[in-house]
Amino acid sequence: DFFHNIIDGMIIAASFLVSIPVGIATTMAVVLHEIPQELSDFGVLLHGGFSRGRALFLNFLSALGALLGAVFALFLAGQIEGIELLLIPFAAGSFIYIATADLIPELHKESRVGESIKHLVSLLAGVVVMALMLLVG
Repeated sequence: DFFHNIIDGMIIAASFLVSIPVGIATTMAVVLHEIPQELSDFGVLLHGGFSRGRALFLNFLSALGALLGAVFALFLAGQIEGIELLLIPFAAGSFIYIATADLIPELHKESRVGESIKHLVSLLAGVVVMALMLLVG
């Protein structure tokens, strides 16, 4: 998870280097993805026998990876002109990979119609939000 957070930090920093609206949109996407991810990680740590305090501390240490990634991306931007134009496609590829490798197979496992409809509505809501960001941004 630490490495994942480093990538998230790099993505957010690179997005702000492109433009503030792109940075805000990317930050929102990462935060909305990270909330359930971090809660899940916390639950796994608790289930693994860690105390609440220890689990929170370990989650906090892992989250520091985002700050490290952002600092690294900003350092690279100062050294290599246009690096953000390489990091943004990398970020997009990461999100596409997560969707195709993790999320879509989970959608196929669901056999109840009601749950499938919820998943479809959520997917369509995501598409609508992205379309609105394109129109507004």
